[in-house]
Amino acid sequence: MPFRRNYSDTETEGEIFNSLVQYFGDNLGQKVKAMPLVEETSLLEDSSVTLPVVVIGNGPSGICLSYMLSGYRPYLSSEAIHPNTILHSKLEEARHLSIVDQDLEYLSEGLEGRSSNPVAVLFDTLLHPDADFGYDYPSVLHWKLEQHHYIPHLVLGKGPPGGAWHNMEGSMLTISFGNWMELPGLKFKDWVSSKRRNLKGDRVMPEEIARYYKHYVKVMGLQKNFRDNTYITSVSRLYRDQVDNDGQGRNISTQHLQIEKSKFAKRNWEIRGYQRVGDGSHIPFCLFAENVALATGTLDSPGRLGVEGEDFPFVFHSAPEFGAAVSRGRLRGKADPVLIVGSGLTAADAVLCAYSNNVPVIHVFRRRVTDPELIFKQLPKKLYPEYHKVYHMMCTQSYSLDSNLLSDYTSFPEHHVLAFKSDMKCILQNVSGLKKIFKLSAAVVLIGSHPNLCFLKEQGCYLGHNSSLPITCKGNPVEIDAYTYECVKEANLFALGPLVGDNFVRFLKGGALGVTRCLAIRQKEKKHLFVERGGDGIA
Repeated sequence: MPFRRNYSDTETEGEIFNSLVQYFGDNLGQKVKAMPLVEETSLLEDSSVTLPVVVIGNGPSGICLSYMLSGYRPYLSSEAIHPNTILHSKLEEARHLSIVDQDLEYLSEGLEGRSSNPVAVLFDTLLHPDADFGYDYPSVLHWKLEQHHYIPHLVLGKGPPGGAWHNMEGSMLTISFGNWMELPGLKFKDWVSSKRRNLKGDRVMPEEIARYYKHYVKVMGLQKNFRDNTYITSVSRLYRDQVDNDGQGRNISTQHLQIEKSKFAKRNWEIRGYQRVGDGSHIPFCLFAENVALATGTLDSPGRLGVEGEDFPFVFHSAPEFGAAVSRGRLRGKADPVLIVGSGLTAADAVLCAYSNNVPVIHVFRRRVTDPELIFKQLPKKLYPEYHKVYHMMCTQSYSLDSNLLSDYTSFPEHHVLAFKSDMKCILQNVSGLKKIFKLSAAVVLIGSHPNLCFLKEQGCYLGHNSSLPITCKGNPVEIDAYTYECVKEANLFALGPLVGDNFVRFLKGGALGVTRCLAIRQKEKKHLFVERGGDGIA
């Protein structure tokens, strides 16, 4: 039985939009009142229905986007006064409008923050005013559910809602405070206080965040939009033959396109994949969408050094792997140190994990300790004392020919790994070319990660600022329009979250705002066009 429903004569304005999409989609001959929609179900099936939006990725980016596409709208609270007086006066000018319906470029002008995306900075300062100055001011927004703004969509994820947070090492604290990890409409503190009695500080465990995101989808009534255990194998353009005799054209998959694409007009997206079910079997599916939003994060493929011996079993490439080895006691009592490669927060977490378990550490990184780009330079000492402890050790406990290795921790600034050897030795080299060899008990390489965009042509590289390099959060994010989050090189394809450089949850929510505003504007344009053409569903 297909998971569809028919509309009644008393459809809301937002529900009619789905019919409009079909009017301009694959089913031109159907009447408006009979348009099918995907209903809540745990399984996906092939469907000829063209959805307005499919979101790939069910982490906080995808969840927040679903929340706003479901009709939740942010307004300036009646009592709120934003500490930024210029921004507040702009908000007062259109107090009667939701933020989604306002000019985001105008509101964002002049704001500064720890994101390169202006809408991310805007939305963050509305949700957490002056947070970077250590203040805990309440949000100046309140949320209304306006169901006539609902845009039908599906959110596809490999696991339960929350994405990669369900796979993170449970023994480590998050970098952000709990309230910075929360999503609109459900305060994290309120939720977590009902789950545990004693709140020690504002930093929380990743497993708590994962449970919060899963609960959020349920309590906000978003489940009907989510499909778990789905794996995407292909996202490709459909093309329409512009010269078909019947005037309607034919849908042609890019996989079967054998002649020049210039003779065809770009149309909707075809999304193929499979869903894993309880018995372990895989059920293939094929969906069609007018718009696709990429919210996959960047934790799929750990960064690799590309050196000899990197595949030896004593070399790890993830913090959870390393943390599990430590917790099982595999490295305790070993005289030989653990090599940790990387200068980011994940590498710092690994240093703290080893240090607290009395495992000696060799810490290797390419940067100078005075490099202003080091993440530690951007974290206030009072808020992040444990990371500044690591940074202090990086600066003061560095290797020298006079002191050799220290008993608990030794840093190697401006060094890189040349090779790993089968006898569990590694060769390091500094900027002067001097080589050193050390015996290890294990090594963990934590130099970032890449998203898995294998379902896109060219692995998605063509979407980046530099199309010759893979997509990365810092070095080569997806190139987007600053205010709509639409990919510059691919219309009707959007990207948000770490794919566009926003690694922190507090900033990725801006992507949901930008995408929602863009789609809402296009929704209104299609309604007007539909009315102008008579609104009878006949081409």
